[in-house]
Amino acid sequence: MTAPAPGPGIPPSGAAAPAGVPALARPGRLRPGDRIAVVAPSGPVPEERLRTGLDLLRGWDLEPVVAPHVLDAHPALGHLAGADQARARDLTEAYTDPSVAAVVCARGGYGAQRMVDLVDWPAIRAAGPKPFIGYSDVTVLHEAFAVRAGFATLHGPMIATAAFLGEPRTRESLRATLFAPETVRTPATGTALVPGRAAGVTLGGCASLLAADLGTPHARPSARGGLLLLEDVGEEPYRLDRILTQLLRSGWLDGVAGIALGSWEECGPYEEVRALLADRLGGLGVPVVERLGFGHDPAAPTVPLGVPAVLDADAGTLALDVPALL
Repeated sequence: MTAPAPGPGIPPSGAAAPAGVPALARPGRLRPGDRIAVVAPSGPVPEERLRTGLDLLRGWDLEPVVAPHVLDAHPALGHLAGADQARARDLTEAYTDPSVAAVVCARGGYGAQRMVDLVDWPAIRAAGPKPFIGYSDVTVLHEAFAVRAGFATLHGPMIATAAFLGEPRTRESLRATLFAPETVRTPATGTALVPGRAAGVTLGGCASLLAADLGTPHARPSARGGLLLLEDVGEEPYRLDRILTQLLRSGWLDGVAGIALGSWEECGPYEEVRALLADRLGGLGVPVVERLGFGHDPAAPTVPLGVPAVLDADAGTLALDVPALL
């Protein structure tokens, strides 16, 4: 498949990314009164949390629209929010609805891999870019938006999750990114695991989902030239070892420009996780910044995917060349 052309609104950068991961078409920012669709591509959604999340969106002067199958439950598989076809149809119809300005996921869990190939990607590409928001299991969809549509997306909170409902910093990071993206040019700060400075286009998300995507028909061939964001939840160090080793052995990490590490909630003592990350990623010879906080951290910042940026390990920053949204 031909890689998508760089999106409109991406000016030449003084720190141009190496060839391999193209800059993607950025969506427009939101404005008061915009309609935002809520979809459930993965696990079942608690109704009370959904109601609270919708109220918070209304407090931003947005008009939330709930897709028809968001509160569905699969008749036999309790880990899924309804049938694969229904979840895929909800995403397709929400994204291609011209009255909808953005699409946000209600929660993650598991299930996006089962429905991603049922989404009408040509229709989504024809609809043009609009903000799409989620993380965790939604990593599969971020990759699909990048590879199959050529659109930048937002690695950010989902509205029926504890982080969005309970942490003002998480909500404010998303709100600022959606409405005033020029104010969020350095969305995350951390500390150096491996020193250095690199430029590239952001990509990535949940490490286990990136590994699971390997070998599938529309998977990104590699992270070459990109700034790779990695985080995960609930994976013990030996399982993280297996995930990272698979990415290494497959060659998917060959030529990556730099690596930004987020949260590793419920993955064991951080000292063990840190030692593993240094062991598996330190030999790549590229800058690595840890503790940037994106992902499953309760106070996770929103970080755009598909946007040119600079990772400065010595300063501990991930800084965007351009705002996340136009």
